[in-house]
Amino acid sequence: MNRIRMAVVGVGHLGKEHARVLSSFADVDLVGIVDVNYQHAKVIADRCRTTAFDNHEDLFDQVDAVSIAAPTLYHHAIARSFLERGIPVLVEKPITTTLAQADELVEIAASQNLPFQVGHIERFNPAFEELTRKPLTPKLIESERHGPFTGRSTDIGAVLDLMIHDLDLILSLVRSPVRDVYALGAQVFGGHEDIVNARLTFENGCVASVTASRISPRPKRKLRVWAPEGYAGIDFVEKRLTLVQPSDEVRRYGLSQRQLDPNRREQLKQDVFGKHMETLELDCVRDHDQLTAELRHFVGCVRSGRMPRVTGEDGRDALALADRILASVQRHHWDGTVDGPVGPKAMPPAEGKLFEPDQEEGRDAA
Repeated sequence: MNRIRMAVVGVGHLGKEHARVLSSFADVDLVGIVDVNYQHAKVIADRCRTTAFDNHEDLFDQVDAVSIAAPTLYHHAIARSFLERGIPVLVEKPITTTLAQADELVEIAASQNLPFQVGHIERFNPAFEELTRKPLTPKLIESERHGPFTGRSTDIGAVLDLMIHDLDLILSLVRSPVRDVYALGAQVFGGHEDIVNARLTFENGCVASVTASRISPRPKRKLRVWAPEGYAGIDFVEKRLTLVQPSDEVRRYGLSQRQLDPNRREQLKQDVFGKHMETLELDCVRDHDQLTAELRHFVGCVRSGRMPRVTGEDGRDALALADRILASVQRHHWDGTVDGPVGPKAMPPAEGKLFEPDQEEGRDAA
């Protein structure tokens, strides 16, 4: 089997992991690592037993495919330069900074029939993969993606940094146009929004509530789906899928307490989950992580020429929805009046402190 020649452009926090994983694939020849910080690129290249570059153009004639993990601001220019030369591209999320840029990349890839994949990595979380195998018609969705402030991805806010993962997942599940968007968010550290909540209404009647925060003390990444078929809950951190469905008896006859005596009512409460509401807990942890699965999938697409699971169009659609959410965040009136504070930078002034810094009691409650 011929080895596929690949390079990684941008080897920061995530890019260096792309390089590590690709260097471990027996059917991939990692021919180069690119970063504007050449000394950093050299460290990663030595670790991965390959060559460092400070200009991605030096690799045009040396690669069969490329993985781009540079800052979002540079996604468009770098990806375009490779796609125009007929080289398949995996670009980290978000696909680009603007819809016009995303549309251009999608058009170039389509015109050359090239695999063009966007790095929405949660599609490869084994718990989500398991969910997609189930018959499900989502009608209410709640997602939460919380994490501590890392100092990374400061060129974008919480919507493009975190929430866009869940926007892509929700769009892939619902498969209906979004009719209405209402969102609000707050800027805490300055620069961009750090916490956002959005309510999405789809044309097929599904409603989704999506929250993202990068100023939370503990990580939380969860998705909950209510549907006629039942309930599905994913813990992305634990890679666990919980499924709940009504029993056949409940589906046929319902569940009523009106004719039950107190003892039987108490027994009914104990029997609800398990007997009347059937529950299945699936531990989906596997012998590989989702980055490995994502990159393995891309390599397979390059080798076969098939289109990837997360296409450029998917990345473009997630960005389009993110843009609508950001526009709504900018329009939010905190006081409910047209002449009051508006947008993430203009929350009303605080009336005081919630607690004093040296206060110990209840510190762990959050």
